Amino acid sequence: MSRIGRRPIEIPAGVTVEISPGGTVKVAGPLGELEQQVPARMQIAQEDGVLHVTRPTDRGDDRALHGLTRTLVANMVEGVTKGFEKHLDIQGVGYRAQLKGNDLELAVGYSHAVTVQPRPGVTFEVPAPTQIVVKGTDKQMVGQTAAEIRKVRPPEPYKGKGIRYRDEQVRRKVGKRA
Repeated sequence: MSRIGRRPIEIPAGVTVEISPGGTVKVAGPLGELEQQVPARMQIAQEDGVLHVTRPTDRGDDRALHGLTRTLVANMVEGVTKGFEKHLDIQGVGYRAQLKGNDLELAVGYSHAVTVQPRPGVTFEVPAPTQIVVKGTDKQMVGQTAAEIRKVRPPEPYKGKGIRYRDEQVRRKVGKRA
C-alpha cells in the first residue's frame, strides 16, 4: 500500500528538477543548483509542475523518511528560488563585525580578531557593525555557518553580551548580591 504525500511540492517557473533512479534529486533554478541523495525507498514523481513523494508502507520508519524526503526536496526548491538567510546580532561594548573580502572578521572581546571563512555557496553581509546576515541556497549550510559564528562568542546570561540569533531570547541571571 503506497501513500501519496498530502502536500505536493509546486515547482515554480524557471526551476528544473531531475530525478535519477539511484535516489539523487537535482534542482536547478535562478540562484543556483542543488543536489541531494534521498532514500531510495521513497518514490518521487513529477507531473504537471508538481512533485509527489510516495512511501511504500505505513510503517513508522517509512513515514518518518517520507516527511524527511518531502522536506529536503521542498527546501531545495525554495533555496534555488528565494534562498535562505539567518540574521545574527552582536551585543557588547566594542563588539563588532566587518567584511574583509569574502571573510567575516569579528572583534568580540578577545585579544585578536576572529576570522570566519564562508562555506561554499554561503555569503555574508554586514548591514551594520552589530548585525550579520548569512545567505545561501542550501538551508543546512546557512544554518551550520550561522551556528559556527554564534559559537565564537555565545551570549552569556549575566550581561547578555555575545552573538545571538535575531529572534533568540537569552535567559538572564541576577548575579551576585551584597
